[in-house]
Amino acid sequence: MSSPKNDVNLEAMWRDLKAGIEQIYANDISKSDYFRLYTLVYDFCTSTTYGCTPSNNQLHKKLTYFFRGHLQTVYEKCEDFIDEPLLMHYMQLWHDYRFSSKVLSGVCAYLNRHWVRREREKSRVDVLEVYHLALVSWKDYLLEPLKRRMSSAVLKLIERERNGETVNTRLISTALNSYIEMGINCADPYSDHPSLYLYKEAFETAFLTETELFYATESASIIRKNPVSEFMKKIEIWFIEERRRAHLYLHETTLDALVRILENVVICKYMETFHAEFQTLLAYSKMDDLKRMFQFLSRVSGGLDQLKVQFEDYVTAQGLEAIEKYNESEINDPKAYINAILEVHQRFNCIVISAFEGEAGFATALDKACGKFINKNAVTESSGASSKSAELLAKYCDLLLKKKPSDAEEMEIVDNLNQAMIIFKYIEEKDIFQSFYSKMLAKRLVQLMNVSGNDDAETIMISKLREACGFEYTAKLQRMFQDVCVSRDLIEQFKNERGPLDVDFSINVISSSSWPFNQCLTFSLPQELEQSVQQFNSFYCSRFNGRKLSWLHGMSRGELISKCFDKPYTFQASTFQMAVLLQFNSETILSFTQLEESTSIRSDILLQVLQALAKLKLLKDADDNLITPASFIALCTGYRSKKLKVNINVPIKSEMKSEQETVHRHVEEDRKLLIQAAIVRIAKIRKVVKHHILLSEVLNQLSSRFKPKIPVIKKCIDILIEKEYLKRVEKDSYCYVA
Repeated sequence: MSSPKNDVNLEAMWRDLKAGIEQIYANDISKSDYFRLYTLVYDFCTSTTYGCTPSNNQLHKKLTYFFRGHLQTVYEKCEDFIDEPLLMHYMQLWHDYRFSSKVLSGVCAYLNRHWVRREREKSRVDVLEVYHLALVSWKDYLLEPLKRRMSSAVLKLIERERNGETVNTRLISTALNSYIEMGINCADPYSDHPSLYLYKEAFETAFLTETELFYATESASIIRKNPVSEFMKKIEIWFIEERRRAHLYLHETTLDALVRILENVVICKYMETFHAEFQTLLAYSKMDDLKRMFQFLSRVSGGLDQLKVQFEDYVTAQGLEAIEKYNESEINDPKAYINAILEVHQRFNCIVISAFEGEAGFATALDKACGKFINKNAVTESSGASSKSAELLAKYCDLLLKKKPSDAEEMEIVDNLNQAMIIFKYIEEKDIFQSFYSKMLAKRLVQLMNVSGNDDAETIMISKLREACGFEYTAKLQRMFQDVCVSRDLIEQFKNERGPLDVDFSINVISSSSWPFNQCLTFSLPQELEQSVQQFNSFYCSRFNGRKLSWLHGMSRGELISKCFDKPYTFQASTFQMAVLLQFNSETILSFTQLEESTSIRSDILLQVLQALAKLKLLKDADDNLITPASFIALCTGYRSKKLKVNINVPIKSEMKSEQETVHRHVEEDRKLLIQAAIVRIAKIRKVVKHHILLSEVLNQLSSRFKPKIPVIKKCIDILIEKEYLKRVEKDSYCYVA
């Protein structure tokens, strides 16, 4: 037991130490005073006992009592303050108290380092280092009594700031930071995750409630007085401002709750309003407003679903309207038709990329909409064929590739082909496109007077088709190019070996299996060309045994130089036109019957040829009537043209119609074979397959080429059963017959 003398000495030391602590909290301490107090704490702690209590423990208790007394005095000076003056007074008090407490903690370093640490190792969690003890005391004796008034003052400042006033945000951040710092877990102040219970209980709960009420009132007022576009601008500002506030003076954990409240109050509540406005924004291409609406509704689960449906419906309607607004003569023009589609696609694709940030759902909605109005519209319905889009797209590509461009135009053509491939992606009946494109490519390659103008662009287009549909899709197109190369070598050899001819004669030799040409109509070759044809026949037969040449006179073209008009015109004509015009070398007037006998051209075709030449004012009815099978046809010796080289090669309507019918007939036949092959493939893999599964898999396998019709699939199944490839094993199942 210590002696009374030691107790008296420690009491004197405490009085001296307490006076120094008061100096610290009065911000009136010198460097020498600091070291003196440090020594006093050391001496106090190294004394063995104080009465019945160890001196370290007693010093810790005396410090606890000091904080309580000091802070109670401080609190009494705060009772008369409210609102902003309270926060200003609190900010100064808090700043001074923290600084003084850190100084005191330094003075008591020996106590913290030795006794406090040792006691905590004994699991005495109520023993705190001096600085933490000071903070806990501040919380208990000052902050707890003041927190209700302080939180009210903070909320009022925040409300004033939201209403556009300029406020001192340091007051808010100081108060809230003190809440956070005070929120330490007294049982474990050294935890890496201090509790925020004081911050949440004293401020956050009330703050979030006030926030919800404020924005509910504000949003209702603004939407009532302003258009939706202005309302969305305001929402955008609100989100920016609340994020700024959160980063400026709120704890980071509050931001998520704050954003959720905003989303619920100003977005979810007005979903129907946004949906109602969406179509108007699309109609006027309000990019900024569309982007805002997308960003807002993307925050909400399922918020974009209705917009995607509306977007798909609107694009479909716009596509149909864009096609319908053209009259019939314009819309059958491939360029007008494709440009109408591209204009719609480009407009809404720009919206998807710029306003909707390329979001997959909107991109899919655009694809679905384009697929709808491209494959079924006023043009396809008036023609009675859903494949009309595929046909017009092939013709559009043909127009592009017929050009013989300059270097500057070549890039434009490639760009236009890229645009055409966008539409190709949406075409359901890609096999129809392939058939028309194949025929047109063939004509571009073999026309004697008009060989394809842009081989590089042709190659690029074929490579794009191959990427989209696979090697098989373009195999025949590739072989056509190969035939042209072989034919060029053959022609060169023929020119080197042949003797002099009266006419400049050139040919292309192609393989019948790769080129989509039918046998030519019966026709008597003009005598002027007969020698050249016979000479090439002899040359070819001497080179290749067992091969047969079939001349496609309908695909041939030539040039005639006239000497019967006032100028020496050169006419670019088809073989049929050449045969007719050459008859007038010996006669100026011939009957329809005479021309039919001398040319062997079918009467209906001949009539169209004559009418076309009459329209060009090269021939006429001798009695100035319309040309009929009973007419006598005369040469128009007074023909005039501004050009010396005139292209009179006009397609014959019956040939064009027949060609279209042939394409569709061949495609239908090919489709049946493709369907049968798919059915056999599926049945062979599955051995036994149910009817509905077989239909589904056939549709899936062939959807990239065309959309098979269910009745046709069923008919193909029956054909395969008759051919004993399949066998019915149950009511709705089929078995593959090996």
